Amino acid sequence: MKNAVPLPAFQDNYIWSWFDGKAAVVVDPGDADVVTAWLEANDYPLQDILLTHWHPDHTGGVDTLRQRYGARVIGPAAERERLPALDVAVVEGDHVASGGEDFTVMELPGHTLGHIAYVGADCVFCGDTLFHTGCGRLFEGEPEQMYQSLARLAALPEYTTVYCTHEYTLANLAFARRVEPDHDLLRQVEADAKQRRAQDAPTLPTTIGAQRAFNPFLRADEVALAEAVSGMVGQAVPPGVDTFAALRALKDRS
Repeated sequence: MKNAVPLPAFQDNYIWSWFDGKAAVVVDPGDADVVTAWLEANDYPLQDILLTHWHPDHTGGVDTLRQRYGARVIGPAAERERLPALDVAVVEGDHVASGGEDFTVMELPGHTLGHIAYVGADCVFCGDTLFHTGCGRLFEGEPEQMYQSLARLAALPEYTTVYCTHEYTLANLAFARRVEPDHDLLRQVEADAKQRRAQDAPTLPTTIGAQRAFNPFLRADEVALAEAVSGMVGQAVPPGVDTFAALRALKDRS
């Protein structure tokens, strides 16, 4: 996926959008006006709307866009009662052909119970599950669920481009640096991210390989990270899901 464009919305959302030469696709359009401006400026027809979960900042523009452009709406079957009306309700393993791409649906409970991602040949649209140097809050799921969901994403090829939907990178890096203040790569990544944001440029997309290297929420199995978390909480925390849960709790309070 070389042509995905992040359309900024609200305070820190990105609506990922692309044009395949015939029609456009948007992912999690919380704001119809932002999408309409992009479509009209480029004279693009809108073919599909892909949804990862039900939260209003990801779905608020769907009805307006459907009415205006007749777009097909695709989203998780498990959340269909909380979503705008779906034309295609998908589950784990379903295939979605959209915008010149072939996606496989991956169910990723944690942020919400029915959260999904769209996995292509070299990319993943993962909503609010995995962020640059972070992960989503557990609004509905349990730590074990999110831990397993992140493990599934981490198992994708390292070259996989990660399209997540919030510009949380600087805050996530500040937290990660408190956990691991001597992590040289985190220091370098933070400097680059600060430079990008100073120029009002996005820090996204990222890659699975990059996130494996420095995202603490993908490294909860590492003994050194577990020891760092243990020091922060004042008690021994074993590597794995317990370290992940402790990390998430610390981030929630930060």
